[in-house]
Amino acid sequence: MIETERLVLRPWRDDDRAPYHAICRDPEVMRFLGSVQSRAESDAAIDRMISSQDEHGFCFWAVERRDDKALLGFCGLLPGKPPIVDEIEIGWRLGSAFWGRGYATEAAAVCLDWAWARLDVPSVAAITVPANTRSWGLMERLGMERVRNGDFDHPDVPDGSPLKRHILYRIARPC
Repeated sequence: MIETERLVLRPWRDDDRAPYHAICRDPEVMRFLGSVQSRAESDAAIDRMISSQDEHGFCFWAVERRDDKALLGFCGLLPGKPPIVDEIEIGWRLGSAFWGRGYATEAAAVCLDWAWARLDVPSVAAITVPANTRSWGLMERLGMERVRNGDFDHPDVPDGSPLKRHILYRIARPC
C-alpha cells in the first residue's frame, strides 16, 4: 500500500468490482478512452491489474479515499506497451464525481515517488489523446514534458477513430 494524506493506493479486491464498473460505464469518464465498458470488460481490467501486481510488483492500483474508503478509481504504473515498450507507463482513471479535487495529482505524484524509489528506470512515460486536456494538464503539473515528434497512432485503437492519435509525455528520473 501507498498512503498519502487523503488516499490509499492498494492492490485490487473483489469488492472493488462493482464500484469500478460504475466508473467505467460513465460516458464522461470514458470519453477519451473508448466506449463505456461492460461488467465483463471492467472485471477483466481488474484481473489484468492483479496479474501485473503478482508478476511485476506494481500495477494501476485501486485508489481509495482514506476517510470513507470510497473507491475513486485507479492510479499507478505498468510496463509500457507499444510505442513505449521497455518503459514504465503511469496512468490514472478516476470517477467523474472525484474530478477537480486534486486526487489524481496527489496519487500520480506518489506513484512517481514510488517508481524512483523502487524501480531502476531512467524515465516514466504517459500517453493520452490530444483532446484530453485534463490528462495532459496533469502530466505537465507532474513535471512531465511532451515528447517532441512523439505523437503516434495507437495500435489498439481502430483506424478512423477520433481517439487513434495519441501524444506522449515523459519525465526523467530526478538527479
